[in-house]
Amino acid sequence: MKRVKTGGGWPAIRYAWRKAREGGPWRLYRALRGKNACKSCALGMGGQKGGMVNEVGQFPQVCIKSLQAMVGDLQGATPAAFWSEHAVADLQSWTSHALEHSGRLVRPLLLRPGATHFQPIAWTEALDRIVAKLRATPPPETFWYFSGRSSNEASFLLQLFARLYGSNHVNNVSYYCHQASGVGLTSVTGSGTATLTLDDLRHADVVFVIGGNPASNHPRLMHVLMHIRQRGGQVVVINPVIETGLVNFSSPGEWRSLLFGTEIASLYLQPDIGGDLALLTGIAKRIDEIGASDEAFLNDHCNGWPELRAQLHRFSWPELCLHSGVTQEQIQRAAQIYANGRNVVFAWTMGITHHRHGVENVQAIANLALMRGMVGRPHAGLLPIRGHSNVQGMGSIGVTPKLKDAVIERLESHFGLSLPTAPGLDTLACLEAARDGRMRVALCLGGNLHGASPDSAFTRDALAQLDLLVHLSTKLNTGHVRGLAQETLILPVLARDEEPQPTTQESMFNYVRLSDGGPARHAGPRSEVQVIATLAVDVLGDAKQPLDWRAMADTGRIREAIAAVIPGFEKMATLDATREEFHVQGRLFHTPRFATADGRARLHVHDLPALGGGNGALRLMTVRSEGQFNTVVYEEQDLYRGVTGRDVILLHPEDMRELGLAANQRVTVRSSTGSLSGIRIIPFESIKAGNALMYYPEANVLVGRDVDPQSRTPAYKNVSITLDPAL
Repeated sequence: MKRVKTGGGWPAIRYAWRKAREGGPWRLYRALRGKNACKSCALGMGGQKGGMVNEVGQFPQVCIKSLQAMVGDLQGATPAAFWSEHAVADLQSWTSHALEHSGRLVRPLLLRPGATHFQPIAWTEALDRIVAKLRATPPPETFWYFSGRSSNEASFLLQLFARLYGSNHVNNVSYYCHQASGVGLTSVTGSGTATLTLDDLRHADVVFVIGGNPASNHPRLMHVLMHIRQRGGQVVVINPVIETGLVNFSSPGEWRSLLFGTEIASLYLQPDIGGDLALLTGIAKRIDEIGASDEAFLNDHCNGWPELRAQLHRFSWPELCLHSGVTQEQIQRAAQIYANGRNVVFAWTMGITHHRHGVENVQAIANLALMRGMVGRPHAGLLPIRGHSNVQGMGSIGVTPKLKDAVIERLESHFGLSLPTAPGLDTLACLEAARDGRMRVALCLGGNLHGASPDSAFTRDALAQLDLLVHLSTKLNTGHVRGLAQETLILPVLARDEEPQPTTQESMFNYVRLSDGGPARHAGPRSEVQVIATLAVDVLGDAKQPLDWRAMADTGRIREAIAAVIPGFEKMATLDATREEFHVQGRLFHTPRFATADGRARLHVHDLPALGGGNGALRLMTVRSEGQFNTVVYEEQDLYRGVTGRDVILLHPEDMRELGLAANQRVTVRSSTGSLSGIRIIPFESIKAGNALMYYPEANVLVGRDVDPQSRTPAYKNVSITLDPAL
């Protein structure tokens, strides 16, 4: 297919109209205007200000991702005959796109040991099977996985249930995305989230967009960048790939932009995959060389500046350029743009975190921001661009294998209980324990654990060792049919805007929204909170529990508990009465007093990692297409890169010549972890030579289980591969 020259624009308008016809234009509009938080990315909109309204009151705030998520939930039910007509072996060959469009789940589904088909069963039988298995299983042999699409209330309740049952193996999808951001930022400011608000971002005059493609994954963020450029600001993009929407974006909401497009990147730097740390260090070195550091800020509000400055002096320019793949002249241009900025924001996504040195990447970004005092003041700061709509909220309210001491103390005091003290395992460690026979049961609150995990063959084998795997889901995904336990059970649950009670979600700007819910579209699915509370009553009800689990089925009661035990969420206690949404207290740094023991930020010193590649090997990063969100593939085509199909590898023509390969040739892609055969070569001049692109999650077959030692996040963005021509 032909590659477009701008992001957004008329193709986005045509696509939006097509999706509207799928869901029904008026029906879709009413759903989008409801007082519910957007189901897509963590930029956030909706809630009590009304659908398609953000926290600063702008309307209409909607994008293709919002439409895709909503239309998916507006589908009809999966036909009753579907389960007898399609064996699991048949469904395993279906694409993510096909499974996503197979309809809403409306009855519990059971795959018995040795069975060939999922069997619809009654809710009573489904819950009884889970209860019996949990009662018969030692709690340390269970783990609990949470997707970012759920609510704070369901997440808080499930993690509390898991711990009182006796398991600290409570984890979420952030270990596969922004855990490195949380660890890195906490080591700098004492808080693991963004330091600024959406309004701060709107007032920036320089924004660095590092390791991400928000034009595809967070389209509404492009409007902020577009307006910054229109009023004379600068946007520096750092990405091994020149992404169409980061070069030029056409906003359907502004006629000039729609007709002529808006330039986004003032400067576009293309490091080699894995070269970000050297590039960021080079910018810092240049800032120091030209005397642009804020010495007063560094001396008064930071620790570690003398050590960092000494390290910057030790690095030579040839060394930094070699390790980054970027010329000295380009690095100096980026540094000058930064030096000229008055209000500078550094934003990044998983191109930064998906490395063995992901935490160090985040710390290097923070170093840069602190060098000019761009943290601890309005209209500037640090912004991890997070994925799913409530992935940050889950971490906030306790979905983690290790709770903070203050939260443990408050939980035990508030409820009059004792929590288990055995260490909890992170997401990948839980799978490794399952593979070794040390886990018997897993419960997944949404998501696609199989699809999201590295080393797909290992993940499949690990899940196969489980006695029981339970999913709470709205629709089918690849994990339901490819990541099977001895017994697999899928419970159909309500979408966010179908919940019978209000729920809350937290955006990447630390903004908590209240979603009203609404009428169910299908008979059969249940509220996540209802399911969790019912299980807790039946599993723990005969134990000496100080908790009234039946009362905890009331989301208002859950919010009161969150307000009492989670620091910064005190306003949750009055949210039902006031309907006043809020920023989490203690995270936004508009003054240079940080959440560390001494109130000072911490700079960090790093060595440079080896790039890898060479001698016929390429550096591979897995990416998402314009037509997908996380592991869900809504469309098979990647409009912005001009690619149809997903069994492809995108290579620079120079690499193709050196390796003797031709366009559309089929090859086998190999890594030290696995291989994929029949992969079609796509010439792609927009990627830097020596590097390659393949689509996530299909390419997870190649991604190993090497992790960043500090965050335990796998290196999805830096895999060494070789190519063998098909015979």
